[in-house]
Amino acid sequence: MSKLTATPGQTVGPFYGYALPYEKDRELLAPGSPGSIRVQGTVYDGAGHPVPDAILEIWQPDSDGNIVRRTGSLVRDGYTFTGFGRSAVGNTGVYTFTTVNPGPTEPGAAAFISVAVFARGLMNRLFTRLYLPENEEALAKDPLLSSLDPERRKTLIARRDPDGGLTWDIRLQGEGETVFLDFEGTRAGSAAQ
Repeated sequence: MSKLTATPGQTVGPFYGYALPYEKDRELLAPGSPGSIRVQGTVYDGAGHPVPDAILEIWQPDSDGNIVRRTGSLVRDGYTFTGFGRSAVGNTGVYTFTTVNPGPTEPGAAAFISVAVFARGLMNRLFTRLYLPENEEALAKDPLLSSLDPERRKTLIARRDPDGGLTWDIRLQGEGETVFLDFEGTRAGSAAQ
């Protein structure tokens, strides 16, 4: 059996900004719904400047850790939690999502949100994770986090805000660069190598 190689990428932007955003794309559930939180942050380039035209996608389990398999991500009804959202950043590089705290998908596992980043100049989207900060024991046992040195590990753990929301900045390169995942056979970004 021959090994397949990924097709080379082409830059992912800035053209996607016209086709990918859709109504309520950043609202995985309606703002103000019971249990809803705001996830926010800024996307920075290698020089520490905000990136004004990136798009983030998130996938996550519900608050009980269940992987949601419902349709409706592209046509939001304000009630159905699908676990998927998309947010374009503003001119200041800031993104926001209205979602829930994801539950762990297995007992004792660390809860996280999967994130994909699209931005101009990237040949392929970048994959990473946003971890909830609370369960230190689960964070210490997480296979990805435990494979990283402590300074790199910090780039994946969000900060809990006083209102219960989460703040998590993404640095595409340079000092404090966010850890991006590298999948075998593809080059997704500056991976945890």
